[in-house]
Amino acid sequence: MNQTLWTPSPELIQNSRLTEFQNFAEQKIGKKFLNYSELHSWSVEFPEKFWGLLWEFAPVIHSKTYDEVIRPGKTFREAQFFPGAKLNFAQNLLRKKDDTIAIFYRGENGAEKSLAYSELYKNVGALAAYFRSEGVVPGDRIAGLMPNVPDTVLAMLAATSIGAVWTSCSPDFGVKGVLDRFGQIKPKILITTDRYEFKGKSLPLAAIVQEISSQLSDLKKILVSEYPSLGSGDRKNITDGFPKNSIPLQGSYGSFLGQDPEFYQTTFDHPVYIMYSSGTTGLPKCMVQGSGVFLNHWKELALHTDLKEGDGIFYYTTCGWMMWNWLVSSLSIGAAIHLFDGNPFHPDPGVLFRYVSDRNVKVFGVGAKYILSLEKEKYKPSVDLSSVKAVLSTGSPLPGYGFEYVYESWKKDLRLSSISGGTDLNGCFALGNPNLPVHSGELQSLGLGMSVQIFDDSGKPVQGQKGELVCTKPFPSMPLEFWNDPDGKKYLGAYFDTYPNIWRHGDFAEILSNGGMVVYGRSDATLNPGGVRIGTADLYSLLETILEIADSVVIGQEWKDDVRVVLFLKMVPGAVLDPTFESKIKKEIKDKVSPRHVPSKIIQVADIPYTRNMKKVEIAVKKTVQGEVVTNQDALINPESLEYYKNIPQLQTD
Repeated sequence: MNQTLWTPSPELIQNSRLTEFQNFAEQKIGKKFLNYSELHSWSVEFPEKFWGLLWEFAPVIHSKTYDEVIRPGKTFREAQFFPGAKLNFAQNLLRKKDDTIAIFYRGENGAEKSLAYSELYKNVGALAAYFRSEGVVPGDRIAGLMPNVPDTVLAMLAATSIGAVWTSCSPDFGVKGVLDRFGQIKPKILITTDRYEFKGKSLPLAAIVQEISSQLSDLKKILVSEYPSLGSGDRKNITDGFPKNSIPLQGSYGSFLGQDPEFYQTTFDHPVYIMYSSGTTGLPKCMVQGSGVFLNHWKELALHTDLKEGDGIFYYTTCGWMMWNWLVSSLSIGAAIHLFDGNPFHPDPGVLFRYVSDRNVKVFGVGAKYILSLEKEKYKPSVDLSSVKAVLSTGSPLPGYGFEYVYESWKKDLRLSSISGGTDLNGCFALGNPNLPVHSGELQSLGLGMSVQIFDDSGKPVQGQKGELVCTKPFPSMPLEFWNDPDGKKYLGAYFDTYPNIWRHGDFAEILSNGGMVVYGRSDATLNPGGVRIGTADLYSLLETILEIADSVVIGQEWKDDVRVVLFLKMVPGAVLDPTFESKIKKEIKDKVSPRHVPSKIIQVADIPYTRNMKKVEIAVKKTVQGEVVTNQDALINPESLEYYKNIPQLQTD
């Protein structure tokens, strides 16, 4: 077991939402749970009881109750949750209608904006009425090409309140990246912004929207939101340069103010969101998700994050990442969601810390790469973080030294929860737990109701060994379907091509004896020298600590009937990859990771490719090295970097 970095006090455990739910469940079923492990085991052994009690405990706002909790299907994906029920997704996020803060926004430029629950409710009703006046009906798609601003949340809630389907991309995706997504789902209305800001630059969107809209044949109207700025009245015609069917967003629903939302009640499996895979190996998969996302988010936020009404929660995200959807579901708890748009290091690394300190944020969420970037610089926040009770990390595995850095340099008394799941389920398989200690480098627990196991190479469940992360039973937030996949081949191929009727998630992981989990990276990026699978996370953890290395990516290259490990290094300015440094790196890897991780080749490159959600793309590098075409480079934030991996002479020799 790794070092224990934090342990909840008896008072925290007694007052947690998880304990409250456990007591509720014990009373309902007449059974006592000695610990979280027993509670989790019960939740996956009796999923009908668990999800049914969660529905009641939340409670879910509905107009008609369900016929049964789970109606089994012939296959995993055909299982139905809560058939017969009628509810509305947005209504469950707009429970509150008082004058407490629902949304607080701060931009990179310092602009601020807040919305009370009462104001948000009123604006959702007005914008929804406008959508109806434009002929939007349940099942129509409304798309957002939007930064992380309050109007994005408003548009999503208005769309889903009338049974329309919401989908979004961040404005940095570029024309092809947007069309690869929106072009498949054919939205009726596009919500966008006149501009956005990043690293102090103002980036207009009119020309991009012109090009996009010309190729979206079903697009009826474009609503242009005014990007928040410090000044006022400096942009009187925000639709200048946009297509003729564009009008200001704020002007679209002004005449409808005063109309309360008329929530369209849908079945539990009615589409709510369309989410997208990264699309680095072809067109992005369009994953259609229903109200199960809300129920699963509520579980993760209330029970696993211990978010309570009135708490402030912040997650650094864009509208092209599922963490935006996850954050916005905090409205269902009655919490205040805190939005930020811009670069998290501009004008300096303290920008996010000042935000959470100024706003007394309780839950502070970021990507693992953000934490590791600060650790490398030995950055120590200089503001008061006494309000912060939990730090969440996701996007990639957070190594032990990342945990230790947070406790040494940020704050000792907080719960650092590394969480892991994905866009596919719009949630987590393993995540935090307010009733359990935090161990360095570990995810605290498996999610309630998630029947997660680790399979070895023979497809047998194991504990304390590395293997494939699988889920053996259906869960309510699994995709309803993939868009334009009538025979289900894409859906089945994505999750069920390896183990019949068992969801293979694509992570290489290990469940520990204490019930926690370690994720070692994507299973399709694991290395296989000598026929032994090894993860990449341990290697990256070491390389991140070496000051001369700015970044790295590792692949397995097929070579002479085997696989050899190839390491690419981006060096910091002034540092050089020479034979002496190469020998040092190999020794460090051999001594501190394992002899099997020692690379056969170490090659210096100018850049490392990343997706727009800041995930390394080992597969794209491997395909490029092998001379294969990476078909959808617009999914990358720096696609030009792949040029550095073509026709490398060192990879043609022993």
